[in-house]
Amino acid sequence: MQLIKKLRKPQLIIYLTITIIIISLFFSNLAAATVIVTSIDFIGAATLATGISFQKTELGGLSGITYDAKNDLYYAISDDRGQKAPSRFYTLKIDLSKGKLTKDGVTPVAVTTLFNENQQKFSPADTDTEGIALTNKATVFIASEGDVHKSINPFIKEFSLASGQAITNLPIPDKFLPDQKNQQGIRNNLAFESLTITPDNQQLFTATENALIQDGAKAKPSVGSSCRILQYDLINNQPQKEFLYPTAPVTPLFNFTGRFDSGLPDLLSLDNQGHLLSLERTFTGLGFAISLFQVSLENADDIHAIDSLSAIDISTIKPVEKKLLLDLQTLDVALDNIEGLTIGPKLPDGYTSLILVSDNNFNRLQTTQILAFKLKLESPLTRLLRLLRVTIPQ
Repeated sequence: MQLIKKLRKPQLIIYLTITIIIISLFFSNLAAATVIVTSIDFIGAATLATGISFQKTELGGLSGITYDAKNDLYYAISDDRGQKAPSRFYTLKIDLSKGKLTKDGVTPVAVTTLFNENQQKFSPADTDTEGIALTNKATVFIASEGDVHKSINPFIKEFSLASGQAITNLPIPDKFLPDQKNQQGIRNNLAFESLTITPDNQQLFTATENALIQDGAKAKPSVGSSCRILQYDLINNQPQKEFLYPTAPVTPLFNFTGRFDSGLPDLLSLDNQGHLLSLERTFTGLGFAISLFQVSLENADDIHAIDSLSAIDISTIKPVEKKLLLDLQTLDVALDNIEGLTIGPKLPDGYTSLILVSDNNFNRLQTTQILAFKLKLESPLTRLLRLLRVTIPQ
């Protein structure tokens, strides 16, 4: 009886009604909910000098990185084309136990050589391995850009984590493969640098670093490029969808050398609904410009049926949604050639860590640079609880 009297109070009825509406909206939209990055803070850097050797192998060329939460280890792919050693990935230990990365916080642990389907090491120059992503089956997918000039196609293969033996080869849609007339496909050294897998291990994403030849021009000063994100279904290992990703135009302040390279070197899946982090990297001859974006595929058009974006009115296509999270030039750090990123472990304060790595190009003027960040993420459940705290009277 007392409960009925309380429910008749107009204020409580209003609060309960609003709460029910919020909960209903939450569950009705749960399938499309996104993990939002609400802030990102720099928590330290470490470097590995160019020329150092580990297990009789020069360490360098780190173009992609992925985190193994079960073993608290990182696997970093080298883009060395067999000049220093056969195609390989390194295992690293990165110490974030104190909530930050110190200059001595990175330790090499192992080197794993890759083997092709014939159980042979890859021949020199046969691969340009750039991206790496860990599965829940003790395997890694690795992406290679190939070599257009030598008619070597790109690949995305699955390898055993323990042995480095190739297991699976994902089919590449024809539009990405270069032809003999140089009128379609990837541009040399501007192909599949990125690789990431959703937390549920159902989908894999990669992207071209710049536009396919038939899709438009490569990036130039003050002009971006129309990249394609390629989505695979890992249930049947088949390509599924494609999305338009325009890179941000970059205007160099000084460019005495005349060299300009800009593009999309890596992606990182945040959830199972097509929300990612993207890394854009620009070299102007006098340093690097690095930017992190939050990306949503949710409202983007699927363009897998369009073979050439230049043949249509590209303004009719909905590209991915992008939001700038961080311009790394605002940090008090001399940036190197950052090419890879991965989510790391939870920090002591409960927040999520993010790791970025650089490719030193085995150049004595560069170093292997590792940058660490703290991410504050807001999940659908967190948003619901925050809304309930606001709605329900204390």
